[in-house]
Formats: sequence, C-alpha cells, structure tokens
Amino acid sequence: MLFSSVIFLFYFLPLVLGLYYILRFSITAKNMLLLVASLFFYAWGEPWFVLIMLASICFNYIFALLVDKFRERRNAAYTIITLMLIVNLGMLFVFKYMAFALRIVNENTSFGLNIPNIALPLGISFFTFHGISYVIDVYRGHGAVQKNLFYVALYISFFPQLVAGPILRYNTIADQMVNRKESWDKFALGCCRFIVGLGKKVLLSNSMAIVADHIFSMGGTSDIPASLAWLGAIAYTLQIYFDFSGYSDMAIGLALMFGFKFEENFRYPYISRSITEFWRRWHISLGTWFKEYVYFPLGGSRVTNKDKMIRNLLIVWGLTGVWHGAEWTFVVWGLINFAFIALEKISNFDKGTRFNPLRHLYAMFIVVIGWVIFRSPDLIQAGNYLGNMFGLYGNGFWSETTWMFLKEYALFFILGILFCMPIATRMNKLMVDGARFSKPLELVYPVTIIVLFLVCVSYLVKGTYNPFIYFNF
Repeated sequence: MLFSSVIFLFYFLPLVLGLYYILRFSITAKNMLLLVASLFFYAWGEPWFVLIMLASICFNYIFALLVDKFRERRNAAYTIITLMLIVNLGMLFVFKYMAFALRIVNENTSFGLNIPNIALPLGISFFTFHGISYVIDVYRGHGAVQKNLFYVALYISFFPQLVAGPILRYNTIADQMVNRKESWDKFALGCCRFIVGLGKKVLLSNSMAIVADHIFSMGGTSDIPASLAWLGAIAYTLQIYFDFSGYSDMAIGLALMFGFKFEENFRYPYISRSITEFWRRWHISLGTWFKEYVYFPLGGSRVTNKDKMIRNLLIVWGLTGVWHGAEWTFVVWGLINFAFIALEKISNFDKGTRFNPLRHLYAMFIVVIGWVIFRSPDLIQAGNYLGNMFGLYGNGFWSETTWMFLKEYALFFILGILFCMPIATRMNKLMVDGARFSKPLELVYPVTIIVLFLVCVSYLVKGTYNPFIYFNF
C-alpha cells in the first residue's frame, strides 16, 4: 500500500485516524492500534513478507536483551553483536543480493549455478537498519533496552517510516511511544506537510517520471540527440528528488498526525555547492546511519593519516552504493560519490566560499551524471546514455521530440526547479514573521493546501502514471 494511492488516502488513513482519536484516552490502546495498523499496512499485497519482518523484530529484540545482559563481558557482547550482524545482514543478503552474487560467480566461472528468483520484501533495507541500530545503541548505552516486545515491534514496523524511511534511531522515539501528546496544531501541521509531500510525489515526481522513463527507454541504445538525453537526465534528477523527499514529507506529516515528531530527511540538496554538502542535505537519516555505525567506528576523519580516511570513505560509499540496489550501476554510483568526496576532503574544497555559482554548477553536474548511472539498468546502457549526453555517437543536438517534451511538460520543469529551492520555507517564514502579509497569507495558505489536495486526488482518480521507486531499496 502506497501513501499516494486511493486505498490509503480514502480508506486506510481515515479509518486509522478515526479509531486513533476515539482511543485517545489510552496511550496503550493507541499504540496497539498503530501496531495492528502497521502490520496490516505492510501485509497489504504482500501478506507472507510480514512474517519476515516479524522474525526481524523478534530476533533483534532478543539480541538487544542479550547484549544488555552481557555488556560488561566484552567478548560475550562482541559475540552477540557479531551474531546479530550475521543474522540481519544474512537475511538482507538472501533476499537482496544472493541472485546478484550468483550471477557474478556464473559470469566469471563455469559453475553454471542456478539463480533463484527471490522476490524482494518491501522496505527490507529500512527495517533491517532499524534493527541493527537498535541493538548497537543498546550496547553503546545510547538508550535503555526495551523489555517489552510490543514497543520494539511498534518501533520497527510503524507504518509512516516503514517503506521509504526516514531511518529512525530507537532512542529518538522511545519516549514518544509512551509520553507523546497530540494537539490540533500538530495535526494541522501534519496534514499540511502530508499534502505538500503528496503534491511533490503525484504532480512533480510522477510527471517527471513520464519524461524520464520514456527517454531512458530510448537512451540506452545510443541513438538519441544530446538535448533529449540531457532532458531525460534532468527529468530523472527532479523525479527522484520529489519522489523521495515527497515520501519523507508524507512520513513526517503522518507522524505528526499521530503525535510523533520525526527528524528532517532532506534539506534542499540541489542548492549544494559540493558533493559533500549534497550528502549532508540528501537522505540525512541514511547518511547519519552510515556515519554513526560504519564511518565513526572505523575512525572517521580523525585518523592518523589520510590513507586511513580514504579507506574509511571507500568502505562507507561502497556500502552506500550496494545498499541502494544489487547491480553494478549502484556500486559505480557509490564509488563516484566516494571519489569526489575524498577529493573535496583532501583539498578542503568543501570549506571554500569563493566562486559559489561555479561550485554549484560543478556539484549539480556530478549529481546529474551520477543519477544517470543510478537510473540505468546496467553499465552498458549507462555508458550509452552518457555517450548520448555528450554527443559521442554523432546523433546531433536537437530533435522534435525534445521540443515536444519541453512544450508538454514545461510547467512541471519550471515548478520542479523552483521548488528545489527553499521558496516554500521562506514563504512560511514570511507568513509567520511578516506582519504586513500575515493576514492575506493566513487565508491563501489553507486554500492553496486544499486546492493542492484536490488536484492530487483528481490525478490519482484518473489513474495517472504512479511508479514506485523504492523496490531496489
């Protein structure tokens, strides 16, 4: 079940919200409702996969109890942590990477191994990372162990963050699970945030997806002009941003409706002036996860020499690439990010303040090239597409198809580029702080949100293109 689906918007969410506020007299009853609703949400369309998530919840609950009990016995604690990692990462490997690994073996040997067709459980990377961080945080003393399985289950399965994040640390919501308070302000803010996210997803991301999918389907065969290839790359750059940040907005908005507060996951990454800054603004919870549980334990940047820092960055970005999907394109995309971040750290590029427009162009150029590789089904098609972008196949620069897409989707490109910048944030600030405009904006803002919701619903009811970008995750 997706947030941007009719079944979620008009059946699941109203029912859960209605029951939730009927039960507002009891925090236990509200939490039980949220757990049941979350399991139902996950089981919708994939009923057997909920057993995998339940297994993940149970063994991480047990590992956390064990590591808490034996934390003073270092060898025993390390053994438990090691077993926990083997179980979690082993499960992730079986469902997400085994077919890829067997394919590599077959391509490089004559073994001819049978490659099983294993379906990928939705959100497995997210709930696996939640489980790992919970056990490690308990061991580090960054939060008390939870002795009630019910709360661990609610933390891992809570439906607003289950499918596409953000990745929450247990200690950030542990207290909220037992002490949160709902309010009208929170609910109204949550509704507005959810609708803004829905608009990003349904209007901008889905429209850009039509352009990107159409052009990428042609661009892998090295026969499209450069302008069309660049248009497809820019369309995908906008699609993935509005898709992912839209889902994060919807998750944050849903959490607020239920009285929870999630951390921000995106801070306008396309205004960055370096790749390092880009990753401080993009998918913040994933970057924080790798920093806290991989980069810092390796020594981070505070190591005795830069060789070790480069090694640490290579490990982190190799894993980040693989986390996004089981294909060489993701590995290469991760290594490209590693290479530029390493160069920026060695040269202190990220600390510079001069030539900001040129720095921004540099960052966006690398980001767009990276997204082309990320989006392509394999490295051969990625190479063909990049060749088209730089005119390596003599296909010319302009075409009628480029003009057709520009005419048809000009409004969405303009809005997409505008809303990549913090315009909405500044408008909100103007409304709150600017006494001169506060009265008119107080009227305009809710009307705009209502109209935005109605337009989104009209798109969904018409059954417009609504791809799901998180299957690889």
